[in-house]
Amino acid sequence: MLKKILQNVGEYKKESIITPILVASEVAIDMVIPLVMALMIDRGIETGDTQAILRYGVVLFILAIIALVLGGLSGRFAAIASAGFAKNLRDKLFIRIQSFSFSNIDQFSTSSLITRLTTDVTNVQNAYQVSIRLLVRSPLNFVFSLIMAFSINKELSLIYLAVVPFLVIGLGVVIYFAHPIFVKVFRIYDRLNNVVQENLQGIRVVKSYVREKHEESKFKKVSEDIYKSFSRAQSIVAFNGPILQSAIYACMLLISWLGAKLVVSSSLTTGELVSMFTYTMQILMSLNMLSMVFVMMIIARTSAERISQVLDEESDLKNNDAPLYDVPDGSVVFSDVCFSYAGDENKLALKHANMSIESGEVIGIIGGTGSSKTSLVQLIPRLYDVTMGSVKVGGHDVRDYDLKTLRDQVGMVLQKNTLFRGTIKDNLRWGNEEATDEDLIRVCKVSQADDFIQEFPDKCDAMVAQGGNNLSGGQKQRLCIARALLKKPKILILDDSTSAVDTKTDRLIRAGMQKEIPGTTTFIIAQRVTSVEDADRIIVMDKGLINAIGTHEELLSENTIYQEVFDSQRKGFGEENV
Repeated sequence: MLKKILQNVGEYKKESIITPILVASEVAIDMVIPLVMALMIDRGIETGDTQAILRYGVVLFILAIIALVLGGLSGRFAAIASAGFAKNLRDKLFIRIQSFSFSNIDQFSTSSLITRLTTDVTNVQNAYQVSIRLLVRSPLNFVFSLIMAFSINKELSLIYLAVVPFLVIGLGVVIYFAHPIFVKVFRIYDRLNNVVQENLQGIRVVKSYVREKHEESKFKKVSEDIYKSFSRAQSIVAFNGPILQSAIYACMLLISWLGAKLVVSSSLTTGELVSMFTYTMQILMSLNMLSMVFVMMIIARTSAERISQVLDEESDLKNNDAPLYDVPDGSVVFSDVCFSYAGDENKLALKHANMSIESGEVIGIIGGTGSSKTSLVQLIPRLYDVTMGSVKVGGHDVRDYDLKTLRDQVGMVLQKNTLFRGTIKDNLRWGNEEATDEDLIRVCKVSQADDFIQEFPDKCDAMVAQGGNNLSGGQKQRLCIARALLKKPKILILDDSTSAVDTKTDRLIRAGMQKEIPGTTTFIIAQRVTSVEDADRIIVMDKGLINAIGTHEELLSENTIYQEVFDSQRKGFGEENV
């Protein structure tokens, strides 16, 4: 796990190496300063030698300035290294997520992925910055201070060795009990982000139903859970302070008592005793810093594990060793296709689907909610892989194609229309980056979007809000259809994509598409019979099965489900609108 994450240091290795070197240099100077202080006391202050005091004072000043410069530089390089490391890690995570199939994404919630890209990466970044400084400084400070202390007086230095095991055991206990709580905290963070995301995306619904209080209570509950869990974890971590303070005071008292006796007996000079106090503080403060690093590591370890889960997740949709880079035509063949979102043959969403569609046909798909209409068409561009059987496009199994090649030839207007923040022109060019303004106008006329676009002062340069929230449902659908038409795909899938437009506009869109993409195989999923009755053939879906395939007239005379749908809509809307 650690090796995989640290690979993202990348081009910031130089700063990551320079930082510990600067820190080590700073520690070396910090070790010399107490010795110079001891010499100044013993040879200057106690003897009354003003020249010696001045000489050693100048040396101390120069050493302090050098240590300050080294500390500042190490901080700067550490910041560059950690920020660059975090940037690379976020990029790697985002690229990995982009490679996921729908089934991979289904394993992680959107809110969880956002937390991993933000909070978790920040935790790892902070831990890395601290590690290349304090994790170098603390051990070096401890070892060198211990060596210097032993060189002054071995008997007094044994006090440190008695205290260290006590600190190590205390720190180990803290880590053991705190880590599981931090794991729980980050799961709750995912829930918090999910609540916020749902609230912001559905803010119009929240306000329409006056559910602000309900949403506030949901948020407060999750926030309270974070508070309680984090407080519990921090209360455990807080034991570091008393443990360290006890060790520091114990050492200072013992050294003061024993050191005073040694000074009286002339076994230790006053300057050496002052140095011992200095080294005592450095030893214990290095342990204090080390404990802080380990506490941060507890949090970072949890975040690193969550990041690794995303990095280790392999897309279940991959090209084979020799993929095909050309889709001959838009023919589609389903051969005994079964599909399960869980990958479980006993929990099939689509069961034993068989159909053969010629290139250029217009195919309607109709059926009740949950009949697997969308599941059926999502297998064509290989958004999911079949659980059993095979799907062929252009005479070849979709698994034999290069994924990009296949999806470039399949245009989809999904049930949930998604537009991105930017201009209308930017959104349309998702279908074709090289499309001219004339191309944009043409497809907008076909999708019946041109009328409302012309009403905007900036026309195609009008801004679209995030998610297209400044557009109506019908406007978004028409723009998404125009975007798909720009691809000029060999297969076009319209998944209930005209549900928000009126019957007349629906007819105009279908008529325009026949002229714009006459050779394209088109699948139209719809709830209204009028949207599919002119199709070459209509597929009737029922409970994950293909119940029937035929023309409007054939199904109307032979298929019970189709008859029921047709009759219910004719009675509900009037015969002239069916």
